[in-house]
Amino acid sequence: MPVQQMRLLVDRGVPAADRLTPAGARILAAASTLFYEQGIRTVGVDAIAAAADVTKKTLYDRFGSKDRLIAAYLEHRNRVWHEFLDEQLAERAPGSPEEVVLALFAALTDWLAGSRNGCGFINASVELAAPDHPAMPVIVGQKQWMRSEFEAQARLAGMADPGELADRLLLLHEGALVSYRVAAMANATEVAARAAADLLAGWPRLGAGDTVTS
Repeated sequence: MPVQQMRLLVDRGVPAADRLTPAGARILAAASTLFYEQGIRTVGVDAIAAAADVTKKTLYDRFGSKDRLIAAYLEHRNRVWHEFLDEQLAERAPGSPEEVVLALFAALTDWLAGSRNGCGFINASVELAAPDHPAMPVIVGQKQWMRSEFEAQARLAGMADPGELADRLLLLHEGALVSYRVAAMANATEVAARAAADLLAGWPRLGAGDTVTS
């Protein structure tokens, strides 16, 4: 099978990391840990500045506002997530589009290993109610990319109605993250991976002369 079929297909649109001063890097690292472990609204700039060993003035000089720091935290988390996916695919070496999809599900188990807080993007979306918050495009983009990737792989595999299949796969993927966090379902990602495998195995495929409906 051609090499391109064993790779992620959709442009991820992840911007390069901003060049930060040492103080800026410490602030982002401290904020990333505190936001994820304790919650975005719970953690104030005083706590972040103290953890980073900087003044609040330095924090505002580097990031402008807490809201911009939240966006930077999620942008950084998104970059780390995609780097992790690349590593996972390199290790698993999927040989078909279906295997790529299942590798994306399997990656969740390793991604959440040792964590009790689930998906940082979902958590942030709950805390950030304002649709115009500067972090919302990062959150929405991360989830939209996942659905688009599922659809692209389904289309490449010759599945009928790849858009509908992508919707169902995304619900399984995101449902696993929520169940892991909210329902304390430790094996949620494994259950979702098995459900995704069953879904792919039973999904109708295009025959000769058929056209994709979505």
